[in-house]
Amino acid sequence: MTDLVTFGETMLRLSPPRGDRLETAGTFDVQAGGAESNVAVGAARLGADAVWLSKLPESPLGRRVVGELRSHGVRTGVAWADPDASRVGTYYLEHGGEPRGTTVVYDRADAAITTVEPDELPTSALESASNFHTTGITPALSEQAAETTTALLRAAGEAGVTRSFDLNYRAKLWDPETAREAYEALFEHVDTLFVPRRDAHEVLGREGDAVAIANGLAAEFDFETVIVTRGTEGAIALRKGTLTEQGVFDADTFDAIGTGDAFVAGYLAKRIDGGDVADALEWAAAAAALKRTIAGDMAVITPADVEGVVDGAAGIDR
Repeated sequence: MTDLVTFGETMLRLSPPRGDRLETAGTFDVQAGGAESNVAVGAARLGADAVWLSKLPESPLGRRVVGELRSHGVRTGVAWADPDASRVGTYYLEHGGEPRGTTVVYDRADAAITTVEPDELPTSALESASNFHTTGITPALSEQAAETTTALLRAAGEAGVTRSFDLNYRAKLWDPETAREAYEALFEHVDTLFVPRRDAHEVLGREGDAVAIANGLAAEFDFETVIVTRGTEGAIALRKGTLTEQGVFDADTFDAIGTGDAFVAGYLAKRIDGGDVADALEWAAAAAALKRTIAGDMAVITPADVEGVVDGAAGIDR
């Protein structure tokens, strides 16, 4: 039985050396990166049997994405597209210190994922999975991607699969009003919602603190679990009326991209392993802290790494 199936776009990330500008860089580091595949990689590295579903051109770049994900133990279910009619999306990440900050430039128009249809995907893993995960990025990519996201969430529900959804709002893809309408249309097919407090305010129009947000969303949309992240203040989870709170673990930030995906991966991996919500939130926070120390989008971590963070915070000398 498959533990976790994820669905979404994975791009190639091109990054110049730290301190270099995109317009003058002579070399770029190339890595795969995408919210749902980041979750699959993180969960797989923490012991889950994970499958990633998507659509890619049958080209060297498409195979590059698949090869990298498989190197981390993720099984891939890809609909291969004509490379003359589609492409792999890319994004460029320029790391800069203050006051310049980090710059992201996307080049993802006409990516293969924008034409994905449910019957193209090898969904047999979904039929026998225990968990399905996707994010709010995928339905923003195209009308067809949105329809397929809905279809997979509905199919997962019909198969008795626990479905999780990370809001993951991206202002470069759509405006808050359009996003809110799309998200709320999907919520009836979601069991566990991950939402940053900021996005709950600005996109979903929710008022109050994280607890009020979680209670309001759970009551209105009948989620089993709502997890609200609060940046440096940690996260809270509301599951069937029970509230759990988790702080952050201190970390030096080398690369913050993918931190939220690592959080989700840590949570899902621990729940899959039989942990309760408190244990899963602790693993989520530890995975997120570890990711901040690692270059690239993916949390290249092990269970021992996570246990070391958790035990260290608890003062356990092993």
